[in-house]
Amino acid sequence: MNTQKETRSNANTPRGQRCPAVFRNRKGAVLQWVSRVLFWAGPFVNLLMVELLNQKNPFSNLNFTEVWMNMALYILLYTVVWLILGRRRRTAAAVSTFCFLFGTVNYYVIRFRGKILFPSDITSWQTAANVAGTYDFTPDGWFFGALAVFVAYLLLIKFVMVPQTRRSGFPKQKHLPEVLMGLASAGYIFAFFFSGWLPNAGIKVQQWKTQSNGFLLNFSIALRYSTVEELDGYSLEALTDLISTLTEEQADEDTSMEVIQDYNFSSTQMLEAGEYDSDPDETVTPTNIICIMDETFADMSIFDALDVSGDTCPFFHSLQENTIKGWMYSPVTGGGTASVEYEFLTSNSQTFLPEGTVAYDLYVKDEQPSLVSWATALGYSTTAFHPYYSSGWNRPLVYAYMGFDDQIYTTDLTNKEFIRGYVSDSFDFQTLMQITEEQNANGEKSFIFNVTIQNHGGYAQSWSNLTRYLTVGEDQAGEDETTEQFLDLMRATDEALEELITYYSSIDEPTIIVFFGDHQGKLDTEVYEALYGKDLDDRTLTEVEQQYVTPFFIWANYDIEEAQDVMISTNYLSTLMVAQTNLPMTGYQQFLANLYEELPVINPIAYIDKDGNITDDSSELTEEQQELLTQYSYLSYYSLFQRTDDETVTGFYYLDGYEAD
Repeated sequence: MNTQKETRSNANTPRGQRCPAVFRNRKGAVLQWVSRVLFWAGPFVNLLMVELLNQKNPFSNLNFTEVWMNMALYILLYTVVWLILGRRRRTAAAVSTFCFLFGTVNYYVIRFRGKILFPSDITSWQTAANVAGTYDFTPDGWFFGALAVFVAYLLLIKFVMVPQTRRSGFPKQKHLPEVLMGLASAGYIFAFFFSGWLPNAGIKVQQWKTQSNGFLLNFSIALRYSTVEELDGYSLEALTDLISTLTEEQADEDTSMEVIQDYNFSSTQMLEAGEYDSDPDETVTPTNIICIMDETFADMSIFDALDVSGDTCPFFHSLQENTIKGWMYSPVTGGGTASVEYEFLTSNSQTFLPEGTVAYDLYVKDEQPSLVSWATALGYSTTAFHPYYSSGWNRPLVYAYMGFDDQIYTTDLTNKEFIRGYVSDSFDFQTLMQITEEQNANGEKSFIFNVTIQNHGGYAQSWSNLTRYLTVGEDQAGEDETTEQFLDLMRATDEALEELITYYSSIDEPTIIVFFGDHQGKLDTEVYEALYGKDLDDRTLTEVEQQYVTPFFIWANYDIEEAQDVMISTNYLSTLMVAQTNLPMTGYQQFLANLYEELPVINPIAYIDKDGNITDDSSELTEEQQELLTQYSYLSYYSLFQRTDDETVTGFYYLDGYEAD
């Protein structure tokens, strides 16, 4: 009789507690605690699973801070879903499945594009779907490792984790633990996404396979910065009034752009600063406009302490005739090529965007007025050329938004020549010659934007096809002679430049070339400390800016003004080039030409005015300069983030007669 009662009792008992009465309470309590442990182990399991799909080992690729910040986000995700569903098993299964699927999407984005998933990629899913059939989806070891973790955890959820005896979470249960966890979750969300904690902590978005940050943390940081708050005082009405005023003022203005000389950088290896006689031919307009952003090209002779056995850029230093040459203040150093592209092509400044963000990845989501639309309006065939993979920096989509007619990548090239593992600048420049020759033969005018790849870091690679020209002092050599390899790469580019200029000097078609390095190389900290002669933390603001300086020149095979040691930041460089073409400027370019004469350098590090004064605090600028800077921020904000059908506004960014698609 007692056995029958016990059987009936067990039938009404949750499955995990069906045992003899003497063990029932103890076993049930143990299983409940085991279930709780499995549940709260879920965030760690999902971190491991997602990082395997991210093709990284979290134990070796993430530091302690990155681990706990990722764990906080996974715990937050578990907590929010648990408060909604009220059941541990359902929550663990649902969150793990979501994380596995989300991580799988990131896994294939890395496979196909060489970069991690960003929030902006989700909005372009249709574009990705259109080309999905061309990719190989065969999984590899990273995927199978993550799949094994996922399946194992689901099995533990199914067969070990027992059902709860009561529902937890909201809205039915409002016990103190649930209330506290809800408040803690809300507090963390506010601190992460809406307070200054994240930027003040110096945590930045990573762009590639996140060897740092971790996928969920990196995605969340990108989400945090995926929108930019509207500027104080900005409105479309205010912008329209500003543009109307500027348009009236520009109607009576000269569109010339006087260059500003920079005497801050002195070196025995540099040419003496000074202006040269010039007699520009104002009747010639170029048939070919070639813009070359040379990967990591830098003239390290700006550091007087450089101990090198010879000149790193002898041909570059010799350029004088029909040449404007000097120093470009980049928005980045050691990396971040796409931010330099963005500034050069759009003339918008990275200064107005959150630190560490990249417009190509986060903000360019629609048609973008740029140097490309300017060239298109003037009848040029526009080509983007990068002798590397198209996966970098979201270029195919961004270039399409800018309106390039053609895009050429390494897969489109044959018989390539390499230095180390990258296409050489010599081969790159020969390709430019072929493009202009073919287009000119067909009666086309050619506009090319070229991003090279030869000098890409790191500099401890083999010296394959790279001649050893230079040696440096022992304290400047860096690990594995990295500095010497970097400087010899500069020498190789310099030799390729001589070939390029020699070729275009010999052709009949008027040609203008703007050439600039995107940023300095990522050399060892000890190397820079030797060049500065001090700890990097002890540098002045001017010395910090020195690490952001790269050389540039504008050269033509017809008469243009000549100048040496010109100081300029990247956002103005395309406007300075346009000013030498004898072609009309857009209203935005005319505004930038005027702004340049007051503030020739604007980058995320500092402002430098026409008198050479430097500050990192805009409030220290004159009232006129502050007003111009505010106007610039409004114009830049609209260009990137807003669209309107108002012809007064759109016409400011395009040439008359050009209609945006």
